Amino acid sequence: MKKIGLVILSLFIASTSFAAGGVAFIDLQKALNLSDAGVKAKAEIGQQVKKYEAKVAAEQDALKEMKKELEKQAVLLSDDARAKKEREFQQRAKEFQRFTKDIQEELQQKDADFTKRIIDEILKQTRKIGKEKGYGVVLEKSESSIIYGDSSVDLTDDVIKAYNASN
Repeated sequence: MKKIGLVILSLFIASTSFAAGGVAFIDLQKALNLSDAGVKAKAEIGQQVKKYEAKVAAEQDALKEMKKELEKQAVLLSDDARAKKEREFQQRAKEFQRFTKDIQEELQQKDADFTKRIIDEILKQTRKIGKEKGYGVVLEKSESSIIYGDSSVDLTDDVIKAYNASN
């Protein structure tokens, strides 16, 4: 079934390329990672990660200390006092789990927002360059889609330059 799909895609591309001027490709991942905006976004998210790592490490240390104190005092405390301390520890541990989950979600959302914004602009530049150079089809290079592509039809570097210039 995959082979039939590839044959049909190949025939479509071949007929389109003869009719409309050729086929080119772009490596979106490379464009995303090497564009000025992509590099800046990665650095900004990296800074956020470092900021949160310090908070997470501090809270982990505080939880370890709290647990150690609880274990030390367990024998000396009454049942009620020990139960109260254990509940306090469990509550703080839950809050810590929520905090780390919120951080992950925030960073993933920020990454997705940056990626979408940058990709939209890269695609706009790709369409513009593809049209200017007379290509009928511009494909995305990925591990499963383009096995071989001559560098003369790789628009990635041109798109990165145009994107950086437009921002």
